[in-house]
Amino acid sequence: MQKIRIGTRKSPLAMWQAELVASKLKDKNISTEIVPITSDGDINLKQPIYQLGISGVFTHSLDTALINNQIDIAVHSLKDVPTILPEEIELVSCLERGNPYDVLIYKSDKIFEKSKRTIGTGSLRRKSFWLNKFPQDEVENLRGNVQLRLQKLIESDWDGAIFAYAGIERSGILGELNSRGLKYQTLEWMIPAPSQGIVGITVRKGFEMPKISHENSTISAKIERQFLNILEGGCTAPIGGFAEIIDEIVHFKGAVLSLDGSKIILVDENFLKYEFENKGKELAEKCLNNGAKELIQQVQKELKA
Repeated sequence: MQKIRIGTRKSPLAMWQAELVASKLKDKNISTEIVPITSDGDINLKQPIYQLGISGVFTHSLDTALINNQIDIAVHSLKDVPTILPEEIELVSCLERGNPYDVLIYKSDKIFEKSKRTIGTGSLRRKSFWLNKFPQDEVENLRGNVQLRLQKLIESDWDGAIFAYAGIERSGILGELNSRGLKYQTLEWMIPAPSQGIVGITVRKGFEMPKISHENSTISAKIERQFLNILEGGCTAPIGGFAEIIDEIVHFKGAVLSLDGSKIILVDENFLKYEFENKGKELAEKCLNNGAKELIQQVQKELKA
């Protein structure tokens, strides 16, 4: 096989993910070349993601590079990849999942004693979950790569900010937090974004991708992305979905929230691993039947206001 050109965003985390894919291909005696590409989402760091008006704001530029044959494969944080892909592109590989949870990075243990805190995040899901648990708090918009967001937290008067644990860990920052005067706590009560912690690979249809996928991570991603696809329909909304596979049993938790976190529709079910094929759809439809449709419509109305 000829050298595989690996497309990636330019952030340190994205480059780490591309290097991981390159190492797995090297194990199969396949040579690679990493091609860094600037994404639309990395250019505009001031607006919240949901205001950019682009589906796949972090993947659009890589999609274009794939279609134009500038790269052979594109490596993504799978949570950033839309559930509906361009016609010429398909998702072919999911690497073994890292820690799927979110993490609160904060400056002082006094954060837990305060009656009102200020927390930074650019994610509607994280904002809604946080306000569901701490409705009195203020949540500020926070954009940029992991390093930029961390620096903004340090320089601000905020109490803390929420990150993906996998992003912090893979960026090599987790071990540096203490020396920078910061602490962290994993937020296991916050349902992760669908596919959070999974590295996904997309290709032009017809490209023969060597097999480097992890079975359970692939199944979890399919369930979670199907759940998101049915609920979201291409729109932005605060949605969490997490499928964990233990001893051939899938443990699924999903939620749809209002923007202010005051309303939440939950689903929590266990089922056999071999039954996964349409479970994401079934679980999403349960949420819709329990009021998620109206909740998402209200979210869209508020975002456009």
